[in-house]
Amino acid sequence: MLAVTTGIVERVRPDQLDLPTPCAGWSVRDLVRHMVGNNNGFAAAALGDPPDAGLWDGVAVTDPVGEFAASATRVADAFASVEPLTGTFAVLGYGNVPAAQAVGMHFIDYLAHGWDVAVSIGVDAGLDEDFCAAVLRIGADWPPDSPRIWGPDAAFGYRVEVPADAPVANRMLGFLGRSPSWPR
Repeated sequence: MLAVTTGIVERVRPDQLDLPTPCAGWSVRDLVRHMVGNNNGFAAAALGDPPDAGLWDGVAVTDPVGEFAASATRVADAFASVEPLTGTFAVLGYGNVPAAQAVGMHFIDYLAHGWDVAVSIGVDAGLDEDFCAAVLRIGADWPPDSPRIWGPDAAFGYRVEVPADAPVANRMLGFLGRSPSWPR
């Protein structure tokens, strides 16, 4: 998954950094900086470091596109170093989370954000149907009214209604608060 997202981010041109994204109020630059910060934060968590808000928020990231690939490698290596996924990760804003759940959080976030960047710059996100179906299976257990999961200041926006017979990628996007037809 990270390889696909890295390939998308590598296609961002400098003149596209200020384009809007499906993430309300965030430009491509803001979104990729967030993604670099979260890669670095999840890597640190996997290695047992306590949460550092500045690291997770990407405040020191000055070249988000240039720094993305290194951050993706860093988090992949950190996740691989804790196989099998046991114990907990200290995830900023969520406390100690079982390792497998933390990796799942990262997976879902990067599947969604890879699409966000792709649609913002006008390229195909290449969403894998099996990955999208996995997100829907994982999300089936999430509380439908949790303000930590759904809403303007939560992990995901409010769900967007998508027909039940829509392609699995569209159903996943709607589930995660994205309009599959963004920006229309």
